Formats: sequence, structure tokens, C-alpha cells
Amino acid sequence: MARPDKEAAVKELQEKLKESKSLVITDYIGLKVSEMTELRAKLREADVDYKVVKNTLAKIAANNSDLTEINEFLSGPTAIAFGIEDVVSPAKILNEFAEAHDVLEIKGGFLNGEIISKKKVESLAKIPSREELLAKAFASMKAPITGFVNVLSGNTRNLVNVLSQIKDQKE
Repeated sequence: MARPDKEAAVKELQEKLKESKSLVITDYIGLKVSEMTELRAKLREADVDYKVVKNTLAKIAANNSDLTEINEFLSGPTAIAFGIEDVVSPAKILNEFAEAHDVLEIKGGFLNGEIISKKKVESLAKIPSREELLAKAFASMKAPITGFVNVLSGNTRNLVNVLSQIKDQKE
């Protein structure tokens, strides 16, 4: 790789490191091309960028971005998933894929200015997605209103039932 290409790669990595809300660092050795393509497609659907990186270039980018803590994970074949929009998506997708494919190994990650271990990445993957949390919040806000409507309509329903029974008795 020529020097200008390396500088461009470092600059691109720096930008991704700065704009990412979360990172998940993996060891991808042993994945077949078809499996890697499948993984990239799943990550792309969730707007997660997944890049295979050279460790030396990634270390330079991390040092320039004040993220020197991730250097401990930058050894061996390394790929980084950048969670720019959603914090949970990279962890969730990679953890699910790692369970199905033993060769993919999650090394660790970075979240809200902190290094997170492999176990924390796995526990982060178990958190419901943003959409699920919003749906639960909406359902919990809707429940009291639904109950109130049922209580109000209950009196009317009971009155109709009583009138219907009186009518049946008179006939």
C-alpha cells in the first residue's frame, strides 16, 4: 500500500472513529467469503459499517482520535463494526452471527468513551432495539387510556344488558 493510500485509510478510520457511537472489534479469521458477505449484508441493513483494518493503521487512527484504549484489541486479523446511528445494532448482529459461526470472535468494543469487554458486548446485544423500546413505551402509555375507555363503556354495556333482560322477561 502506497503512502498516500495509507494516509487516506488512516484519515477515513479517524473520521469513522470520531462519528461512531459504538465500536465492536472482531477477529474474522476462518470466515468463508460467502459468510463474510452474509455478515456484511446484515450489518449494511442496519446501517452499520464493517471494515477490515490493518492494525498499524488502526492504531495510528486511534491515537490521533484519542481512542488509544482500543489498541489492546488491535492484534491479529481485525475488523471493526462502526455503530453510527444505533449503539446496539453492531453488538446484536455480530453476537448473533458469532453464535451461529464459531470462527467469528468478538474481541471487545468501545461505547460512550469506555472500553467494553467481550462479555459486555454480549450483554449489550441482549438489550432490546430502539424500535422495540419505543413500542413498549407506547403500549404502556396507551394501556391506561384503553382501560379508561373500557370502564366508561362498561356502564353503557351493563345498562344495555339489563334492558335486554327486562325485555326478555316481559315477552
